[in-house]
Amino acid sequence: MNPTLAAPQLVRRSISLPTQMAEKLDAIAANRHVSANRAIIDLLADAIDAYEQRRSAFLDLADRFQKSTNPEETDRLREELARMTFGG
Repeated sequence: MNPTLAAPQLVRRSISLPTQMAEKLDAIAANRHVSANRAIIDLLADAIDAYEQRRSAFLDLADRFQKSTNPEETDRLREELARMTFGG
């Protein structure tokens, strides 16, 4: 068998969901006509992508803050970093 066509390795995980989250998951799966497992995989992939994008944006902003020599820009970047870190 061609190794590039091989199925990806799978790892089984068992999780417990709060009732409301499980109900929402079931509704998403039904709406998309997929299994709950497929819905979980898709949602996790989206969440991981979003996490990585936020992390990258934060690190880019922190780098710009560190390299900034303009006091006004430094203050603006500091406030933006605080918002990203603490919300608001």
